[in-house]
Formats: sequence, C-alpha cells, structure tokens
Amino acid sequence: MFVAKIDSTNSALSSMLQEQALPDGFTLYTYHQTQGRGQRGNHWESEPGKNLLLSLLIRPIELTIDQNFLLSEVVALAVKKTLDQHCNDISIKWPNDIYWKDKKIAGILIENTWMGKYVNTCIAGIGLNINQTHFHSDAPNPISLKQITGKEHVQENILKELQQNIAFYRKYLQTAPEKLQKNYHEALYRKEGFHRYEDKDGTFLAKIKEVKPDGQLLLLTTNKEEKGYYFKEVKIVS
Repeated sequence: MFVAKIDSTNSALSSMLQEQALPDGFTLYTYHQTQGRGQRGNHWESEPGKNLLLSLLIRPIELTIDQNFLLSEVVALAVKKTLDQHCNDISIKWPNDIYWKDKKIAGILIENTWMGKYVNTCIAGIGLNINQTHFHSDAPNPISLKQITGKEHVQENILKELQQNIAFYRKYLQTAPEKLQKNYHEALYRKEGFHRYEDKDGTFLAKIKEVKPDGQLLLLTTNKEEKGYYFKEVKIVS
C-alpha cells in the first residue's frame, strides 16, 4: 500500500493493525516520511521523493521469545541481498544496520508484539537510501545507492526485489534456522579479525564469535575472554 506522505510507516502500520486484520506480508511504503524513527530513538533523515521507506508485517509461526532475533536476521539479510544485486561490499553491522564499506546505506527497526511466549506480529521498518545525494543531518556516514552506482534507481523495483528476498529468507525460520544464523554471521560487518569495541567499562579489542538467536553478540577478546552483549550494551569504535 503506497502513501504519498506519512509521519512514520511503523507507527501507521501499528495503528492500522489495531483497527483491522492485515495479511502476512502486508507492506506500507512511502517516499516521504516526516517523522521516521530509527534505532536508539534516532530520526531517520530522508529527502522527499528520493528514497524507499517502508514497514512490512510478518506473522511468524511459533517463534519463541528467545528466537525473536531470527526475524531481524531475515530482514537484514533480505536488505543485503537486494543491495547485492546492484553493488558490492554490502554488510550487516550488528544488530541490523546495513553498510556499504564503512558507510550506512539502510537502517532497520523491528517492533514485535507477543502472545504468551510466542511472537504474534513483527513490524519491520526499513529505511533505504536510494537516490539521495546530499545529507544534512549529523549522521556521521550516510550514503545512497545512487552515490555508489552513479545512476538513478526506481524505488518500486527495489521494493519488489526486497519483498522477494524477505520471502526467500523467511523459509529458513522453521526449516533451517541454523542456516539463517550462518548466513547472518557471514554477512557481518568487520567479522574478520580484532576490532575496537566500547562498553560501560571502556574500550577493548575483540573479534566476533557468534550472534545468538535472541540477538546476543558474543565477542572474544585478545585475552581470550568471552563477552556477551545485547543491543545498546556495546558499540564498535570506528
């Protein structure tokens, strides 16, 4: 469902769900979002008419709370696969920012509702920089597909590719979650070697060991100490 202008696709889709039954895979998208939300409460900058901003409804089957991060993996891998069809050097910065080399090209905001111990609905909000060439916010490293490839792209074509790729990775949720995790790990930003991280106690060198199905990032320090972190508990230092 296309809307010409909206405050936030995630907020709007959440409101729609409270008023009506929507089918699995329902997608609300726009090219002009006035109050786009990102992770950590940040604002997602997007020049009107230039990018792709959407929220997609996923109704998982018997996915428990301790497996909920698999949904983030599905969406992140689908965005990566979509961009891989147009350029190289795309990776996933844990938990679900999408990078081209050391620059951010897409952001993902996952919002789940629960029924007992199972995920009831998942709203996957995606902001994908397509044709914007000038960024004005204080975000440190944005980039768009046009800046990478040097050409304009049709947003609706990118959306169709993205929907196909989400369907592709969703089949692994029930049939092969371990394959989903393996693909996610292989796609991670700075997955090779030791890099500098920062937590509440300061900075340290570590490498990625694995990401658990609940989203916990396991790091292995140069002293062979294993450290586990959830979202917002650690960040990679540029």
